[in-house]
Amino acid sequence: MLIELIVVGLFVGAIAGFFGVGGGMILVPMLMLLGFNIKAAIGMSVVQMLFSSIYGSYLNYKKGLLEVNEGLWVGIGGIIGGVIGAHFTDILPKEMLQYIFLVLVLFALLRVATAKTPAEGAEEKSFTKFTLFIIGLIIGTIAMMLGVGGSVMLTPILIGFLHMSSKKAATAGLFFVVFSSVSGTVYKYFAGTFDNLNLNLHLVIALALAASIGVILGLKIKERIKDTHHKRSMVVLYLVILVMLVYKIWF
Repeated sequence: MLIELIVVGLFVGAIAGFFGVGGGMILVPMLMLLGFNIKAAIGMSVVQMLFSSIYGSYLNYKKGLLEVNEGLWVGIGGIIGGVIGAHFTDILPKEMLQYIFLVLVLFALLRVATAKTPAEGAEEKSFTKFTLFIIGLIIGTIAMMLGVGGSVMLTPILIGFLHMSSKKAATAGLFFVVFSSVSGTVYKYFAGTFDNLNLNLHLVIALALAASIGVILGLKIKERIKDTHHKRSMVVLYLVILVMLVYKIWF
């Protein structure tokens, strides 16, 4: 199982760096396919996101790609939402979590697939600080319920409504994951959730460290690819996740 989790961690980390996601949206279904139940998969996913999002955002910041200002307000809302969502994970039945996850992926797929690629130099729309906070609060709540970082919702919003390029939206999305995953991890630790799941700490740490290494590869690939190709790749990612979820739920 250790080797499988390291391979999965490297792959998910690369996905996180390339698409600006926490990795949970693809890690949770993969862990379920490996035999973990959805609540154990969510617990492992939250820890993995903590490692990969912090390291990935640090690398983006060093390269001058990360704009902290507006992302900070979304992140503050995400912190509060992360605590709320982590609580709901413990009380909602796993079948309901699976269907919420499915609807979420469908929304992201449709939003990204139908969004027009902004023209070079086109002006981006902006939200007020309060609106950004509310967006972060809602996304953070749902994200931690499902063990995903939240960029699965935030990135489509940035692309579809604020007209960001997919690569810039991916960078902002990964930064948001830092806030939601920190709050979710802290809550789950003090609530004793990790103890109740009986997770093997060595396996969880191995998964998280492998994902952090994978992030480096994902970021390098993102830098070398065109925006249009990046967006198409994102649509493919959502399609793959959708197929995995449908297979797990119904077959």
